[in-house]
Amino acid sequence: MGRSVRRVEDDRLLRGGGRFVADLSRPGQLHAHFVRSPLARARIAGIDASKALELPGVAGVYTHEHVPAGPMPPFLWDSPPAKLVGALQPELRPCHPPLLPADEARFAGQAVAVLLATDRYLAEDAAELVEVDYQPLEAVTDARAALERHAPVLHGGWDSNVAVRFEVRKGDAAAALDHADLVVRERFEVQRQAGLPLETRGALAEWDGATLTLWSSTQNAHPLRRAMSRVAGLDPEKVRVVAPDVGGGFGVKGVLYPEDLLVGLLALRTGRPVKWVEDRAEHLRSAIHAREQVHQVELGVTGDGRIVALRDHIVVDCGAFNPLGLVIPYNTIAHLMGPYRVPHLEAVATGVITNKTPTAPYRGAGRPEAVFAVERALELAARALGADPLELRLRNLVRPDEMPFAAGIPYRDGEPLVLDGGDYPRALRRAAELVDYAGVRAAGVEAGRRRVGVGLACYVEGTGIGPFEGAAVAVGPDGRVTVRTGACSQGQGHATVLAQVCADHLGVAPEDVTVVGGDTAGIDRGWGTVASRSAVVAGSAVAAAAAAVRERVLEVAGDLLEAAPADLRVDAGRVVTAGAPERGLGLGEVARAAAGGGGALAATEYFEPPTVTWANGAHAAVVEVDRDTGEVRVLRYGVVHDCGRVINPVIVDGQVRGGVAQGIGGALYEELSYDEEGQLTSGTLADYLVPTAGEVPRIDLEHLETPSPLNPLGLRGVGEGGAIPGPAVIANAVEHALRGSGSRPGGQDPVIRRTPLSPAHVRSLIEG
Repeated sequence: MGRSVRRVEDDRLLRGGGRFVADLSRPGQLHAHFVRSPLARARIAGIDASKALELPGVAGVYTHEHVPAGPMPPFLWDSPPAKLVGALQPELRPCHPPLLPADEARFAGQAVAVLLATDRYLAEDAAELVEVDYQPLEAVTDARAALERHAPVLHGGWDSNVAVRFEVRKGDAAAALDHADLVVRERFEVQRQAGLPLETRGALAEWDGATLTLWSSTQNAHPLRRAMSRVAGLDPEKVRVVAPDVGGGFGVKGVLYPEDLLVGLLALRTGRPVKWVEDRAEHLRSAIHAREQVHQVELGVTGDGRIVALRDHIVVDCGAFNPLGLVIPYNTIAHLMGPYRVPHLEAVATGVITNKTPTAPYRGAGRPEAVFAVERALELAARALGADPLELRLRNLVRPDEMPFAAGIPYRDGEPLVLDGGDYPRALRRAAELVDYAGVRAAGVEAGRRRVGVGLACYVEGTGIGPFEGAAVAVGPDGRVTVRTGACSQGQGHATVLAQVCADHLGVAPEDVTVVGGDTAGIDRGWGTVASRSAVVAGSAVAAAAAAVRERVLEVAGDLLEAAPADLRVDAGRVVTAGAPERGLGLGEVARAAAGGGGALAATEYFEPPTVTWANGAHAAVVEVDRDTGEVRVLRYGVVHDCGRVINPVIVDGQVRGGVAQGIGGALYEELSYDEEGQLTSGTLADYLVPTAGEVPRIDLEHLETPSPLNPLGLRGVGEGGAIPGPAVIANAVEHALRGSGSRPGGQDPVIRRTPLSPAHVRSLIEG
């Protein structure tokens, strides 16, 4: 651990040896294609599949009449912890989608039927012959409009479109704001985005009469097995879920979808393998969206810039369903105070149903929205006070000598929110140095066409959440070690990182360790890869299991060598005596001896974290704005982050850089837009813009390492941190660049209230 070991996955993947769902086939398989609603809201009066069924090769068309009724089963954090419910007393309506709707389509792109055929192209053509009698209903596509008294109520039995509402209070924010020297009051908006992994969703299912095997591009194999067994009416032991190579996830593949379950059900029903892989247009319309929040912020500060209170009323557009309940809105509120001292807090979150694709976690999962709102408010406070934004932040950051720092509210696991370590001021100062913050500010913005600005933003992130993760470690007769875990990789480098952890704790070389994740046949229980948790939770389980196997190795080898286990050590795959290293046994010999005695060199351990551990970081960016065109270029980008003990620096760097690229996308390019009829108007990659290598600058990156006291390896999660502050830091830099740029004489400097900062939007800011 701590070395930049080259990723063992890369050689196979770069040579085309990957096995993704699209690469898998089974004899006699049928291909599924989903008939999707073209309307955002419509009553389904009938479905006529007769013309499609007449085509040779069409094996069937299935509607709600052929699948279990009711909402889909729970998945992951469906029910909030009892402690959190007790503290919040939230208004919370269960709101899960059905497998296939019986009465009403609630967003454009929702599957209403599924067709099976012997060929994928035939399936797509035949699906066009399925006639659905849609009776259009009034769609609601704006969350604030959905809250109005006379808005159509979109779910039967509800009296409003509120899916979730709750308040979090600490102290008396109202009184503190009344006595503040300055109060910044502003509305900030974060747009709707897509996670857009390179590989779209896909599933392949086969029933052999005894076991239903479901290959899925999922982030959560074991939860998917539980859901599949429940819907199919099979014992969990009769369902195997395999996540093969998965080409990116970012949260998009970390939720439960009807399509996975329907593929499994149809394999059972037909007795033939069934395969489905979506295309990009389907993905943009039907896979979960994310973000889309409106924050009404009030930030009170003293005359010297110290925070006295924060009040935020948040509206979250949930889309047509809200299967994760409190997760996104509470994640946002839990991160509002960030790394700062906030004596008084009042936050109200309202999750609203609209006729759009449902939203769920995407890299950051509510945190980028919180950081954008608060960091923008801090920037405006500094501007109003005539203070340096760097110095204002430094006055309010929690110091190392104040750790552990109790924030005064619960985290979303119900436990107290306690920042457990880090040097936040050091991280911010160093990030500023990486981009020459002082030099850029001293030089000032250029008065000509091209203007330069610099911005900062800080964040903290709760990582390594429970409830658990497991690992099974075993030594084979050839001396090689196998690690099996419920954590599923989508490119994070699990096969390398978890091998490094195992190697250190067992006494072998990383190249002698094979890591198998995402296969429910390998370990009884698992949770999956979401929420920046795999290194912390799965890594700790691997360490415990490897240590247990090591003890067993020493015990068996002690008998063979006639030595006390305390006098032995495992080094480079051999067991040797401390005083005579030439006298020893290979691990394979020990494993064969153990097997001959009826045992095995194997152990399974589960790690349950007491609560989350907090990663942190600071980002700084220098941008150039073309005053005539509104184009924004990121010239320099600096990151200083602390994820505790670093297992593999080069993999951590890759995680951070990838996150920064997605943050730049959110700041400048990406937005899922709908028209008033609920039609997605940015449903192709010609309309939904993402940054390429040409738009991502060099990223100067440094690590700080503050070991966490909450897990045995001292780790903090790193998967999402790079994506969290990007929109805020770039918005702050652009706003700095636009000082004095307004075209109206005597006009105020522009205020950035939303992203993305497209050229047209930046021009509108300049024009007043």
